[in-house]
Amino acid sequence: MSKIVSFGEIMLRLNPAGYRRFYQANQMEVSYAGSEANVAVQLALLGHHSVFVSKVPAHEIGQCAVNELRRYGVDVSEMRRGGPRLGVYYVEKGASQRGGKVIYDRADSSMALARAEEFDWERLLQGADGFHFSGITPGLGGEMPKACLEAVRTARRMQVPVSCDLNYRAKLWTPEQAGRVMTELMPYVDLCIANEAEAQDMFGIQASGASGEERCESVARQIAERFGTKEVAVTLLESLSSEEDDWSGLLYREGECRLSRKYRVHIVDRVGCGDCFGAALIHGVQKGWDAGRQIEFAVAAGCLNQTIEFDFNLVTEEEILALAEGKGGDLKR
Repeated sequence: MSKIVSFGEIMLRLNPAGYRRFYQANQMEVSYAGSEANVAVQLALLGHHSVFVSKVPAHEIGQCAVNELRRYGVDVSEMRRGGPRLGVYYVEKGASQRGGKVIYDRADSSMALARAEEFDWERLLQGADGFHFSGITPGLGGEMPKACLEAVRTARRMQVPVSCDLNYRAKLWTPEQAGRVMTELMPYVDLCIANEAEAQDMFGIQASGASGEERCESVARQIAERFGTKEVAVTLLESLSSEEDDWSGLLYREGECRLSRKYRVHIVDRVGCGDCFGAALIHGVQKGWDAGRQIEFAVAAGCLNQTIEFDFNLVTEEEILALAEGKGGDLKR
């Protein structure tokens, strides 16, 4: 299968068991995740040679993060070691009308303090069929915007397709900072994953239309026209409560939009669904699928991810295709 290189930060995730609030927790469940790491795991499980490029501290907790990726088949041979700490984030699940909460503790992490010169993109992208990053990585600050720019410029020169999930995080940078950096990166992106709020925050794009679907199409067209992006996928999540949402998406390609079916999802864990949506889109590109099949597969992947504890989408291509084809939910014997 294809070789896909993902670049970003992996973090330690801590959360109270079940639906307990932070105040009630006397112990935490441990897992490891991060936007690009989630993508790397999903791509590995879909059969790709998935390479994760990052930096973690050279101690046991850093090694735990590496081990977790290796467990699911991700190539971790290009992960750098060093720096002071692994970033941490805390997740409190919502219930009914009480929303969930994420608290970040990632300042001065090993990845945030990494130097751009530590990543030899000419070598790292050798033989690659795709390169993926998200807006979180340059949002870490330091030399990460420079590292991302060098990566996408090298990818363009080497004719390696680039995918990017905008993933705006207000706790990392302001809309003005994000817009300035991402505007420089976007002309090198072939596949952009976004939602309406991110497009407005980063680029000032105003959606038009009466329905959610019309607004998503407006966002996709404006991104494609402004940056020359070949494909733009926009997710549409309509939150009904902390435990239920309507989930769908659309894909803009060659002047036309394809809208997926809509799923009503009973949520087990909503964190990471957009990342798995992006990974599934990349998979569809590599398989040469038409736009309709690609977006249905991606939305089905994001749907399944919301039914699994923690960030990683531990499903196979067969399971995603079954749901995309209307065969999900059955007991397999």
